[in-house]
Amino acid sequence: MTDPIAALEAIGKLPDAEIDIAEAALQLARIDAPDADWHAARAHLTVLAQEAVLGSRDIAEDDIVAQTDLLATLLAGHHFYRGAANQYEEADNANLIRVIERRRGLPVALGVIWLHTIAATGWRGHGVNFPGHFLVAVADGTITGGSRQVVLDVFGGGQALSVPTLRTMIKAVEGERAELRPGLLRPMGNRAVLLRLQNNIRTRHKAAGNLPGALATTENILRFAPDEAWLWREAADLQRGLDQVSAALRSLACFLALVPDGDTAVEARSLMEHLRARLN
Repeated sequence: MTDPIAALEAIGKLPDAEIDIAEAALQLARIDAPDADWHAARAHLTVLAQEAVLGSRDIAEDDIVAQTDLLATLLAGHHFYRGAANQYEEADNANLIRVIERRRGLPVALGVIWLHTIAATGWRGHGVNFPGHFLVAVADGTITGGSRQVVLDVFGGGQALSVPTLRTMIKAVEGERAELRPGLLRPMGNRAVLLRLQNNIRTRHKAAGNLPGALATTENILRFAPDEAWLWREAADLQRGLDQVSAALRSLACFLALVPDGDTAVEARSLMEHLRARLN
């Protein structure tokens, strides 16, 4: 599609498994960097897929060590993808086009590129919503449920992470008493990965006091993830702060369609009454 907004709205109607994660991230990047060469970025993604397919021909479906070695050699070794350790907070580090141009980015932005490349080979890969640090896992496709997997730090060039390393990482985020727990390495869906990607931008806008930027990012997330009730509530708060009363009422109505009962629904209805009074 030539219009990224329309593309995101179309993605919002797809089942999660049918979302092309790199294409969706590319459309999001076009909105934030309208003058960037997104055609070149798309062509590069095609090259990565082709090179991965070529390199994967002699690698067995259950040889996840060889699979991760190939991915690291291709993406970190040949194409020089690394984490943006310097100037980490720059918004460009979450923009897929800029990440492709600079070969540097946030863990989740790099993760989109890794997941795109893994998908091209037909191997099993997924994002991991690890606290404080997005990770990617490659799983054995011959085992039901993918019970054997290698967890990778794509920010560090695809380094395989041992259990002791993961334990150290969780303690650094949650405190010395924290331990690895069931579900911590649970696979993320495509929408969840994209949401984490855009949430980096949204939170940076909010921290900088840029409410229009935070709202625009929130609205774009809702285009591809319209069932995220908390984001409709977030959008309403931002719209109210920008004196967009009618828009806030529409967002609250969308929130209530998803969460019709409970304390948060009561609060939302009360806020709607207050906003309607401002319109009269």
